[in-house]
Amino acid sequence: MAAGGTGPATDHRYRQMLAWLETLLKPPFRVEPASLDASFRRYFRIHHHDARWIVMDAPPAREDAGRFVRVQGLLASLGITVPAIPAADLQAGFLLLDDFGERLYLQALDAGSADRLYGAALDTLWRLQRADTTSTVTLPPYDEALLCRELAIFEEWFLSRHLGIELDAGERCLFAGLHELLVASALEQPRARVHRDFHSRNLMVLDRGNPGVLDFQDAVIGPVTYDLVSLLRDCYIAWPAARVRHWCLGYRQRLLGSGLEGPDQATFLRWFDLLGMQRHLKAVGIFARLHHRDGRSGYLGDIPRTLDYIRQVAGRYAETREFARWLARRLPP
Repeated sequence: MAAGGTGPATDHRYRQMLAWLETLLKPPFRVEPASLDASFRRYFRIHHHDARWIVMDAPPAREDAGRFVRVQGLLASLGITVPAIPAADLQAGFLLLDDFGERLYLQALDAGSADRLYGAALDTLWRLQRADTTSTVTLPPYDEALLCRELAIFEEWFLSRHLGIELDAGERCLFAGLHELLVASALEQPRARVHRDFHSRNLMVLDRGNPGVLDFQDAVIGPVTYDLVSLLRDCYIAWPAARVRHWCLGYRQRLLGSGLEGPDQATFLRWFDLLGMQRHLKAVGIFARLHHRDGRSGYLGDIPRTLDYIRQVAGRYAETREFARWLARRLPP
């Protein structure tokens, strides 16, 4: 085989990827796993002489590589640092990408670096959410139907499949009311471009243009606080509440300076809290689904932290305190 590296003999996609690479790069080159994704995508790092690239394997029956390319162009037009795409076979579902290295925000964040790194991330979020762009890319809406589908993942995969909890009629009524509240709060917010997974595992520490932004193909038009809460109440790292509030309200001031009408601090924090609850319920369900459906158990360790966010917010508002009591009774810490 001209290309270096090995893959399972039965892995048709891997062999197909190697054949495609041989049309782009003069052998020899070396291939190694780079990372998995919480989807059907996977990534490989390519070493070719002194150069390195990433190959995305996005099976066409499961993933839309074309959407990745379109959103990449949109974000690049906004001045956001995203991987360039030197080559692509959209029909086969293979993309050759710039390699941003291996230093995730998650690995670099600590009490001393957080203000600097989050400052750069919030600058990037600001560029994403500004209205001005010459791109013709149209993003789909983060609408009521999508919000409801995401909320259902918690009950199906975490409560029912993972814990064996089947809700009775009263509990189903409680959850229906909670869903209605969370969706209404999300839909009343100003609309903006939403990355939809803007957190420490999708931001890379770079020497120039920090941060490098990954995993953006599911971008939508949705609630203005969605990416903010994804970043500041990250499922993979937690910060003191006072520090999160400071970052959150600082970003609100930036939005107000750009012409966002209202809201007052209490309203903005409520939007932030309730949208975080929606996202964290979805995330807990997805972590359970990855374990049971896909045999990927590494995310189970992130469930306690994510449930803690839900508990904290549920106890903060009169409309969610009944749910907080349900959590304490049925899902004690």
